[in-house]
Amino acid sequence: MQLNKFDHVSIVTANLDAMVDWYTAILGMENGGRPPFPFPGAWLYVGGGAVVHLVGMDEQPNTQEPRIEHFAFTATGLSAFIERLEAAGIVYQPARVPGLETLQINLHDCDGNHIHIDFTPEEADTAGS
Repeated sequence: MQLNKFDHVSIVTANLDAMVDWYTAILGMENGGRPPFPFPGAWLYVGGGAVVHLVGMDEQPNTQEPRIEHFAFTATGLSAFIERLEAAGIVYQPARVPGLETLQINLHDCDGNHIHIDFTPEEADTAGS
């Protein structure tokens, strides 16, 4: 077997509408087609692929269950992204990856899931970050 690419992350939430709004407004994902599962949810797309699958629940999941520490995306448009975060009042932490100098913008969605958006060292240097 050979793995070819990461396909998607699935997140359970009792805040389905707020999560859809957050991922579309803050990360610029598109809310798109989803199979007719017998439970509420949404599939959020990047570049034609459904990369975040949200599963709606009546109650927020137990945080004692196993959790993913974070998931990440590579991106371009650092300056515009920072402006979007600041305009929305979203707290974020920039960090350079030692030895690679990739700039990670660490933030949390409205359910508290850790995400980082990675920008090349060249774009980070140009933006002064």
